[in-house]
Amino acid sequence: MTGEPAPPLARSTLDRAAHRRTDPGWLAEAWEQARVLVLDSADEGRALVRGAAAPLELVLVGPGELPEVPRSVPMFLGIEPDGVPVFAVDSPLPELAGTRRVNLREVGHLLTDRDAGIFTTALALLNWHVRHGYSSSTGHPTQVDEAGWSRVDPGGGRIWPRTDPAMIVLVHDGVAGPDGRCLLGNNATWPSTPGQRRYSCLAGYVEPGESAEAAVLREVREEVGVAVEEIGYAGSQSWPFPGSLMLGFLARADADAPIRVDPAEIAHARWFTRREIGAALADEPVRVEGGDRLLLPPPSSIALFLVHRWLDGHC
Repeated sequence: MTGEPAPPLARSTLDRAAHRRTDPGWLAEAWEQARVLVLDSADEGRALVRGAAAPLELVLVGPGELPEVPRSVPMFLGIEPDGVPVFAVDSPLPELAGTRRVNLREVGHLLTDRDAGIFTTALALLNWHVRHGYSSSTGHPTQVDEAGWSRVDPGGGRIWPRTDPAMIVLVHDGVAGPDGRCLLGNNATWPSTPGQRRYSCLAGYVEPGESAEAAVLREVREEVGVAVEEIGYAGSQSWPFPGSLMLGFLARADADAPIRVDPAEIAHARWFTRREIGAALADEPVRVEGGDRLLLPPPSSIALFLVHRWLDGHC
């Protein structure tokens, strides 16, 4: 994907410097000169930003500016290009003039490459720690180790941050031009908004013993009853809600094949032309079931990235 746009949460400028995670002396010295991102696990992992338009500025503070003792030990994220180390802590957010609390979902696409990488990495680590206070093998409590990159129980059993692979696919009919179509679905579990209905790419977790491509075939067949072919990898991004890696694909299908949705997964599914998708992106009303207005995936998602790649003819 060199030279091409990256998914919004697949951008970073940090050197993770993994060899420093087990060096207590270096970490202690680095903390004294660090830039620190404060995340609040009690408020969905929100952080502070400045600004009203892109690019927003992610607020990092010095270690002496924390409002109170953090809930967790500092998590070492990496080293900036200027040589300054970056840490994250779980703590109530400081009260700083000109700032506001935001969720990564809301602003990931509005951040610079540097800030998107810092926020995404920090939130992924935070969410893993929140959910792994106990060992799944022994049931004993675990403590943070290796500067936030592992946890260890009293017997020395160690666990590392987990990422769950999931596939997401933009299914299309292979037709060029404005009449080419893509298949999107409205998930049965999504909250409803009066007068609006969100449609997005089909997605699901990769199962044990399964390749990502096999998961694409299975999930599309299970969710909408359609067979796909010409599966092509398009890119990936972290989706730390709480801990997924979204593997993005484009795949072709016969637009005349009947759609048979699994009602437990998909409430509605239908084909949309490039003309319709372009209109929706331009904030023009496109009507779907019941006269509702079409909503497309949120800007920080890889789903919208895939929609744009198809819309621009990259398939």
